[in-house]
Amino acid sequence: MSVPGRIESAALLLSLDPPTWFLRHSRAVAEVAGWLGARIVRRGIALDVSLIEAAALLHDVDKVLPDDDPASVLPHGEGSAAWLATRGYPELGRTVAAHPVTRLLDDERNRRWAAFATREERVVAYADKRAGQRLESMDARFASWRRRYPHVETDPSDAWGSASIRLVRIRAARLEDEVCRAAAIRPEDVRRLPWTSRAIRVAIARTAAR
Repeated sequence: MSVPGRIESAALLLSLDPPTWFLRHSRAVAEVAGWLGARIVRRGIALDVSLIEAAALLHDVDKVLPDDDPASVLPHGEGSAAWLATRGYPELGRTVAAHPVTRLLDDERNRRWAAFATREERVVAYADKRAGQRLESMDARFASWRRRYPHVETDPSDAWGSASIRLVRIRAARLEDEVCRAAAIRPEDVRRLPWTSRAIRVAIARTAAR
């Protein structure tokens, strides 16, 4: 199984010349996921922390792909998985593709998630729901999302209406409970593992030295 390490993951991300806001979000998700993974492993539960950190840092790359990249037209998450596969990392695909919050709206996908999602998938998906530009509660994360997309409250034709948001929030709360129980923590105990800053610095230095 080929999983990029921290520095290689950072180099992959930087190769897309991501904007600052995007880099902040990717780093926040990766550091929350890394912290959760370390806590879960400490309890003797098998988990691939390297996969979690790489997938979390690279989960949103399809949002910054060039328009002419074939992966850019795929559904969110699947595009990231496809792009990573072309870079030699198909093993990240399942964990990356499973993170979007919209997956919780689809009843059939949610049933499959509950039955078959790996621990790594759950940790990355949960970390994404706890990190915008920084670590925050899920309540704050959902409130921010609703502020950015106010039409969901006023457009009855939109699939993301109030009832749908409530359903997704309930399902996200179940995910939070699963991950926090595995880590033996409360949601308010979640922290960040500060690893991305050094990985990015080293990746930049190595690129400059070539």
